Amino acid sequence: MNEDETVNASVLPTRLPFHILLADDDSDDRHFFEKILNEIPIPTRFTALTDGEKLMTYLFKNSAKLPDALFLDFNMPRKNGAECLSAITLSDKLKHLPVIIYSTSLHRDLANQLYNNGAYYYIRKTDLADLRNVLFYILTLLEQGKFMRPGREQFILSLNPV
Repeated sequence: MNEDETVNASVLPTRLPFHILLADDDSDDRHFFEKILNEIPIPTRFTALTDGEKLMTYLFKNSAKLPDALFLDFNMPRKNGAECLSAITLSDKLKHLPVIIYSTSLHRDLANQLYNNGAYYYIRKTDLADLRNVLFYILTLLEQGKFMRPGREQFILSLNPV
């Protein structure tokens, strides 16, 4: 395991953890994402990368064992989220990787473009409670074997607490 990977402390020895990859240039966002991920009682292995070029290098180097889900910041240096998504969906080795766009802004036209380019979900960076609910929802779908690309009407995902 390298310095960019951590294993959720709640991992049970009889289960394989889900590998979650986050590509985000903001260190605070990476920190909070990992903190919340570790609070969820579903076993995970977490890897964080800081820009789009590092992401693409990592994915092609590890294409035989891809993560279970990629959370991709839209606004990153060197290669942005749209460029990464396009490269992923055009690659025979990577095109089956579930990509979840994770962005500070929400633009309907951009969301439509990202959906058409193969992204699974579009998540707006909001409060930590919403992030926790979204991560729990996605990990639960993974755990149940039900994580599939939704229809366009469910593409923008927000699970605000009641």
